[in-house]
Amino acid sequence: MTMKKALIASTALVLTAGYAAADVTISGYGRTGVIYQESDDTRTNETQIVSRLRMNIDASTTTDQGVEFGGRIRLQWDQGEEGATESPGLLYVTANGLTVSVGNVGTAYDEAGLIYATELGAFDRSVGGNSLGDFYAFNTDGYDRGDQVGVAIEYAVGDLTARASYIDPDQSGYFEDDADDGVINGYSGFEEEFGVSFDYVWNERLELSLAAVQNGAGIEDNDQYFVGARYAINDAARIGLNYIDNGDDRAEFFDPNADGSNDYDLGNTIALYGDYTLADGLTNIEAYIANNDGDWASKESDNAFGIGVNYDLGGARLGASIQRDYDEDVTADMGVRFDF
Repeated sequence: MTMKKALIASTALVLTAGYAAADVTISGYGRTGVIYQESDDTRTNETQIVSRLRMNIDASTTTDQGVEFGGRIRLQWDQGEEGATESPGLLYVTANGLTVSVGNVGTAYDEAGLIYATELGAFDRSVGGNSLGDFYAFNTDGYDRGDQVGVAIEYAVGDLTARASYIDPDQSGYFEDDADDGVINGYSGFEEEFGVSFDYVWNERLELSLAAVQNGAGIEDNDQYFVGARYAINDAARIGLNYIDNGDDRAEFFDPNADGSNDYDLGNTIALYGDYTLADGLTNIEAYIANNDGDWASKESDNAFGIGVNYDLGGARLGASIQRDYDEDVTADMGVRFDF
């Protein structure tokens, strides 16, 4: 065997051994369909084809002591973008139900079990039942500014899952607020965000979810709270109720030159929701009605509502929904989603 062939063989052996010792997976989903959005803007088509492809690249290794170390990078393309975006990285270690994550972490508030329970259809949208406030979450598109870093802790034992997270939008201190006015180079949102959440399942029927976040999205005093409960009446029907304090997220935070006329109050949201699976076991009908007591310029009603349906294809689902938001604009969608 020549030296060149020996080198190639030994390199292949090392790479193969390294790969076998680790677990590398690609997961995610694809979805495509049509979304209609009622709008008074004549420059925008009300009906558009909307698609997304998301790929999560996860790598992990487990030590001889049973401790798992791993990380995640996400690639995502949305219709209208020139190319796929790449997320900042996430690193984690997990053992005995405890997981500690560093970097581009999923936050405690965003990962509360029922906070997105009103979402409908193949696009998983809710124009009235979701939180209206801003808060940090796993960032898919990359950070806009600052040396952002997060730390998150999750502990799962039995039917209880507890989470805590901390996000520093600029750990390097480069964007220090010398004027102490909350605005840096025309931007705000450099306070440290703290979040906690708790999920509990009782008797496989009742789900409880609690969450709170302080300085959501790095905005000072943008504190938000969430409490939700969902009960499985039987194997086919569930009903739930969510309460959301949407926090103090006003237009001046994003426009330091605003004169105050753009202030808006996101208020509190109460959402009643439920779903029912038909006898075929494949068709699921879901609906919600939400009430919000906030006040902003375009708001026409305190009530929003929607109804949707999903049909399970086994590894994929067809879905559709129709909803009306607080501006009394109607939106509808239909499409297909598949997970891999």
